[in-house]
Amino acid sequence: MRQNITILVVDDQPDLRELLVKILSKEGYAVDTAVNGVDAQEKLRQKPYHLVLADVKMPGFNGLDLVKVIKREFPGTGAIVMTDYGDSYTVKEALLIGADEYITKPFKSFEINLVIERAYWRLVSAGEESPNR
Repeated sequence: MRQNITILVVDDQPDLRELLVKILSKEGYAVDTAVNGVDAQEKLRQKPYHLVLADVKMPGFNGLDLVKVIKREFPGTGAIVMTDYGDSYTVKEALLIGADEYITKPFKSFEINLVIERAYWRLVSAGEESPNR
C-alpha cells in the first residue's frame, strides 16, 4: 500500500533531500523532491500528493509559508515540518498554522517513517486524505 502514498520532500539541502528519498523509497513510498517552497508550490499544482515533508528553514519561501499554502490551496494534502532540535517555538507555530506533524533534526530513519505514517493515517481517519483533487 505504501507505493500508493505520494510524498513531496522539500529542503534546500541536497544531501538531506537525497537521504530522505532513499529512506522513504526503501519503505515503498513514491517520493518527489523540491528545492524550496516556490518549487514545491509548482509541483503541488502539477501533481497531487498525500503528504509534504518540508524543512522549516529555507531561504525566501520557507516551510511555514508552505504549510499555509498547503492548508489553503491543497486541503487534502498533509503537511509535516522538519525543524532543528530544540526549536520548540517554531514547532508550536507550525502546529498552530496547520501542520499535521513535525520531526526534529537530526532524526533516525524509523522516526521519519513513524511520523509519515501518523500523519497519513490522521488524514485518512479525518476523511481529508484526497490526492486526486
